[in-house]
Amino acid sequence: MGTMNGKVVMVTGAAAGIGLASAEAFAKAGATTVLVDINEPKEQAGKLVSEGYKAVAYRCDVSDTQAVKEMVDWIAATYRRLDAALNNAGIQTPQRPMAEITDEEFDRTVAVDLKGVWNCMRYEILQMLKQGGGAIVNTSSQGGVTGFPGQAAYIACKHAVIGLTRTAAIDYAAQGIRINAVCPGAIRTPMAEELIRRNPQVEVDLLRDIPAGRLGRPEEIANAVLWLCSPQASFVDGHVLLVDGAFSIH
Repeated sequence: MGTMNGKVVMVTGAAAGIGLASAEAFAKAGATTVLVDINEPKEQAGKLVSEGYKAVAYRCDVSDTQAVKEMVDWIAATYRRLDAALNNAGIQTPQRPMAEITDEEFDRTVAVDLKGVWNCMRYEILQMLKQGGGAIVNTSSQGGVTGFPGQAAYIACKHAVIGLTRTAAIDYAAQGIRINAVCPGAIRTPMAEELIRRNPQVEVDLLRDIPAGRLGRPEEIANAVLWLCSPQASFVDGHVLLVDGAFSIH
C-alpha cells in the first residue's frame, strides 16, 4: 500500500482479467489510474472511485495508432505526466493449426497483440522522455517462451513482445525508463475461460503440466506488475518475469 502514491498509471485491457486486477492494484497503491479498453470500462473505474480511489475510464483501440497518441496526449494534458503503464490489451486467435488460421485472423491478432504494444510503448516513451523517466510493463505470456498448439499467431506475437521489451529497455535505460515484461501462465481470466469453454480438454492438459497444480489468479499477476513498476524494482530493467506456477520449467 502506498508504493505508487502520487503516480499516474495507464493500464490497457483494463475491463476484465489481468488488466482489471492490475488497475485495481495500482489504484489501491495510491496511483491515479487510467483504465483503458476498447469497451470503455466506466463501471470498473466508477467502482474504484466509489471506494475512495483515483481512477478514470478511457476508450481506446490500441491497434489504432492515432487513437493511442491522442490517449497519451490526453493523459499528459490532464495529469501533466505518465509515470507507469501496463500494456496488457490482447486477443487470441481461434484454436486450430497454423495453416488453418486465416489472413484476417492473423492480421487482427498482430494488430492488437503486437502493434498495439508497439503503439502504446512509442507514445508512453515519448512522454516519459519529456518528464525524465518512468516504468513500462508489457504483458507477454508463458507462451512467449514456449509453444502452444493451435495458437501460432498469438504465440508469435507474445514472443515478439519479449524481443521488443528487451530491445527498448536497452534503448532507454540511460534515460530513466525501465521496460519489463510479465509472462502470465494459465490464469482464470475471461479469455482463458472462453478457451476452456471451446475445448474443455485444455484445462485438463494445463493442470497436468502445472507443478503448482492449479490455475493462477489475476491478482497474482497484478502483484508482479505492481512490483515491476514500483520503486522497489528500481534496478530491474529488460527483465522477463514468468508467473506461471513453474509451468515453463516443468
